[in-house]
Amino acid sequence: MSSDQLLERLAQLEEAVRRATETIARLREDNVRLVRERKQVVAQVDSILKDLAKLHDTP
Repeated sequence: MSSDQLLERLAQLEEAVRRATETIARLREDNVRLVRERKQVVAQVDSILKDLAKLHDTP
């Protein structure tokens, strides 16, 4: 393999690593957002269930 081919492959590898790094960063941000949203939804569901329990217990 010639040095030009090696340099080209190295450039391709560097680009692939850059894209992978950006993707990982984006996925981490998405994960943080989804965890936060999940906690909010769980809190809303808990609140609804408590309200339903109060209605059920009311004569």
